[in-house]
Amino acid sequence: MAAKEYPRLKLDRSMQMYTEAKEICPGGIMGIRRPYNFVEGEYPIFLERGYAGHIIDVDGNDYIDMLCAYGPIILGYNEPEITQAVQAQLEKGFCFSLVQPIQNELERRLVSLIPCAEQAILVKTGSDATSLAVRIARGYTDRKYILRCGYHGWHDWCVEVQGGVPEEISSLTIEFEYGKLDDLEEKLAAHKGEVAGVIITPVGHPNAKPVMAPPPGYLEAVKELVHAYGAVLIFDEVRTGFRVSMGGAQERYGVTPDLGTFGKALANGYAISAVVGKREVMQVAEKKVFVSSTFFPNSLEMVAAMKCLDILEREKVPDSLWKRGTQFLARLREIAERSGMPVTVSGIPPMPYMTFNPHPADKEKTYRARREYFYTQTIRRGLFIQPYHHWYIAHRHTDADLEKALAAIEEALELTARRFPIGS
Repeated sequence: MAAKEYPRLKLDRSMQMYTEAKEICPGGIMGIRRPYNFVEGEYPIFLERGYAGHIIDVDGNDYIDMLCAYGPIILGYNEPEITQAVQAQLEKGFCFSLVQPIQNELERRLVSLIPCAEQAILVKTGSDATSLAVRIARGYTDRKYILRCGYHGWHDWCVEVQGGVPEEISSLTIEFEYGKLDDLEEKLAAHKGEVAGVIITPVGHPNAKPVMAPPPGYLEAVKELVHAYGAVLIFDEVRTGFRVSMGGAQERYGVTPDLGTFGKALANGYAISAVVGKREVMQVAEKKVFVSSTFFPNSLEMVAAMKCLDILEREKVPDSLWKRGTQFLARLREIAERSGMPVTVSGIPPMPYMTFNPHPADKEKTYRARREYFYTQTIRRGLFIQPYHHWYIAHRHTDADLEKALAAIEEALELTARRFPIGS
């Protein structure tokens, strides 16, 4: 039976709240959660609650969430064990002038799990972690340049939108292309003796492009090259940590960096991240490099992280995500091939993705097919994915959820091919 168009969702409350938000906040909502990063008028803007692998918006629409809060939700929403652990900690208190014992427990746990970790520092966000890792690299080497590959947050040294950032700061960070060793080597050579660190996402995920698993031998070669130039190698594992394996991409792909940054899935949504690494490099944070924040020592997030790690290990979540994701990607590729649309399925099993390839003769039509139609049809079918970001599989996504997601994608591609015959 041919796929049919679904009617527009009822989003009245979301739209009203967005109008109100713009009066009290610049743009109403900050960053990548702004409506124009989705499909305006088709996607919800305010959410009410979540459960398992689903979210419900303020208008009562229920969605299978494969964006997973941009990655932190590795288990599912409203995890009872984590909630109970946090509630128990609340009775003791969680914000003090000094640290609580849970800090040692969590840092010891990270050291035991992550290959590069001989010491750990707990912070709050992914941007905190990557920025601290860069500061440590500079402190350790007494050099100033950073080479980067991937998205590393919103701080001055790496933010992609340069407004408000002095050139004197942004010019000290130089981007290189994932998978191309000659590009990295050329930039290391151009600043020989001046590069403090190279920070790279071990699984490539450039915006709106195919997500890339590391080519064979690539990460090994990057490490050798970085060390040959006397720089510190940093793996930004804010997205891959605990999803691809308990020890991150460095464990799965067998390449150990000097420093690693972890966050997102560490506490299933609670705001905590970590910098881990070799003792020799990390030691500069004791006296030479300053690290401090009122809220870094708060314990609720640490308790949530410990309980999340318990569940991840007990239920072998990374292995399960890899297995289920492998099956999902295989089905997605079959659907994409049958559709006849110019799309590429990419990613790694826990983080699948599908991109539309601009047709040389129909670039504008391809853009409209993706933005104006495909994602309109998937959201109307109750599948929450984002046009500019890869997707995630959560532990609490049921087999039925994933089947429904694939069916929504297949129907949306069928309708898109019918409405936008690319190349014809």
